[in-house]
Amino acid sequence: MAVTRTFSIIKPDATRRNLTGGVTKMLEEAGLRVVASKRIHLTKDQAEGFYGVHRERPFFGDLVKFMTSGPVVVQVLEGEDAVKRNRDIMGATNPANADEGTIRKVYAESIEANSVHGSDSDENAAIEIAFFFKPDEVVG
Repeated sequence: MAVTRTFSIIKPDATRRNLTGGVTKMLEEAGLRVVASKRIHLTKDQAEGFYGVHRERPFFGDLVKFMTSGPVVVQVLEGEDAVKRNRDIMGATNPANADEGTIRKVYAESIEANSVHGSDSDENAAIEIAFFFKPDEVVG
């Protein structure tokens, strides 16, 4: 299995509850290594640009409002089959359907405030990483 990179966001609901360390610990214990990380407060333009694929969906406005409601932690994670590994440890989008021991089962407040975002493919990971990080900010 190849070592790859993926993108992760620790969302405002988790940063508000001071769960950044707990979420990062779960990621690291799942075999992922943080190779870039920064705490930022998304602007409306950044949130709309990042989630632009959902622009026509009915939840888009609420998503942008939520993602700009407080600080987030954006991260680049590295490990064997990083996208799949990250998605496995995150758990299902709806925490009610998430497996025990996953980030969303442990920390999510609701389907909307589900504590984390993760890339869904290697291609999207590269796009999402480039959206938030310059190449020299990712230190393997």
